[in-house]
Amino acid sequence: MHTTKKVRVRFAPSPTGGLHLGGVRTVLYNYLFAKQHQGDFILRIEDTDQSRYVPGAEEYIFSCLKWTGLEPDESPIHGGAYGPYRQSERKALYRQYADQLVKNGYAYYAFDSPGELEKMREDFKTEQNPAPQYDHTVRSQMRNSLTLAESEVKKLLDENTRHVIRIKMPENETVSFTDMIRGEVSFNTSVVDDKVLLKADGMPTYHLAVVVDDHLMEISHAFRGEEWLPSAPVHILLWKYLFGLDAMPQWAHLPLILGPNGKLSKRDGAKYGFPVFAMSWTDAKTNELTEGFKEKGFLPEAFINLLAVLGWNDGTEQEIFSKAELIEKFSIERVHSGGARFDYEKAKWFNHEWIKRLEVAGLREQVKQVFSDKGIHITDEQLLDKVIALVKERCHLLTDFAQQGAFFFKAPEQYDMNAVKPKWNEAKQVFFAELIRNFELSNNWIAHDLETGFKEMAAAHRIKPGELLLPFRIMLVGGKFGPHVFDIAELLGKEETVARIKHLLALLQ
Repeated sequence: MHTTKKVRVRFAPSPTGGLHLGGVRTVLYNYLFAKQHQGDFILRIEDTDQSRYVPGAEEYIFSCLKWTGLEPDESPIHGGAYGPYRQSERKALYRQYADQLVKNGYAYYAFDSPGELEKMREDFKTEQNPAPQYDHTVRSQMRNSLTLAESEVKKLLDENTRHVIRIKMPENETVSFTDMIRGEVSFNTSVVDDKVLLKADGMPTYHLAVVVDDHLMEISHAFRGEEWLPSAPVHILLWKYLFGLDAMPQWAHLPLILGPNGKLSKRDGAKYGFPVFAMSWTDAKTNELTEGFKEKGFLPEAFINLLAVLGWNDGTEQEIFSKAELIEKFSIERVHSGGARFDYEKAKWFNHEWIKRLEVAGLREQVKQVFSDKGIHITDEQLLDKVIALVKERCHLLTDFAQQGAFFFKAPEQYDMNAVKPKWNEAKQVFFAELIRNFELSNNWIAHDLETGFKEMAAAHRIKPGELLLPFRIMLVGGKFGPHVFDIAELLGKEETVARIKHLLALLQ
């Protein structure tokens, strides 16, 4: 480890859409590592591909990180000493590095038109190589500064002829690095094509920008998805050619998150009820709102907990971790190199555990919002707190609070009559009429006493309590759900309980 370097890590999303689960996990691992080492967590927007830019995507990324509580120390919004933090605003920086590579013989100007590139792909196509790439076998037959006379190259450049700058990949060299998760990883340079480093519009590609920016921002460790492993040899050579390998950050390539049938795709998101995004996002292609974890009723605490253990554990059986515990216990070396399978039912289990574990005050505002979304505006916070305490054990998602608790604030609009009608009779009608009188005369409105009185009355009427409890529940809540029925009656209060019994009796007649 670079002992002298301050820990500085970065997350560098492209503003091209919603944040994928894997993206938020990358943020989390960066954040935990930085906090554990009293380092800095930087967010850099990689917007060099302007054709894929989606309006609103950047704001979405920031609100997502705010919701999860994983906010960066430096970013386009938070500022910092290493800005600007948007690559498009750093455009002027990259050309000098690309030119330096050409000057030192590590890169070259390529003047090929789109038509010429198309022709190359046709001409060099074989059964063994159905999709030829611009590489060491092809470059000698293309229009570039390696094949053209120096005077011709100068003339083309002076005339501002459209061109790109490509890396000149060496033939048959082995390039290696030590991955913090995978250990020693090696590549043969012959299988990698001459990637474009600077595009015709002067914008860098990811390959050049990521190396230059990581250097200028003094990044000490770079954690990214394993889909970037094939690009590693290009990046290692750029480090070697521009800044020296000693300057390179330590790398870790994180495993993919898998769905039920392999890689977790956006289609899985729709098909299996996996909200692949961490918050709602309107898909630019379909214009449909994707419902995210936040809308489905996940707590941010549960969300980062379940993400942390998707591919990591601390070597014990512990599954529930607070953010503080994760900062203390996380280690990149214990991240598994194999893909981790995302299971939505398990995700809900984490959320249920967190709902049970949080104090009422920690749930109040979010539950209030759930009711508000259902058109129930809470004015009595004391009652809300009692309701949360009573039903939270039964809720897997925050949205469950609506079903489990709405009837405390609003009389049922529909009743499960099929659960009552078939077994309804005159004896039960008489029982409930008398129950109303008893309740009206009662001065002691406590669940335990209500239950005792109810059962004594049932015995006097010679009806099993079980046959009366279901109709009583349906009178109060409308269906076969909710907490202990006498706890419900106590919270509703005498007047409301009596009114609801009377209402259903009238319907049954």
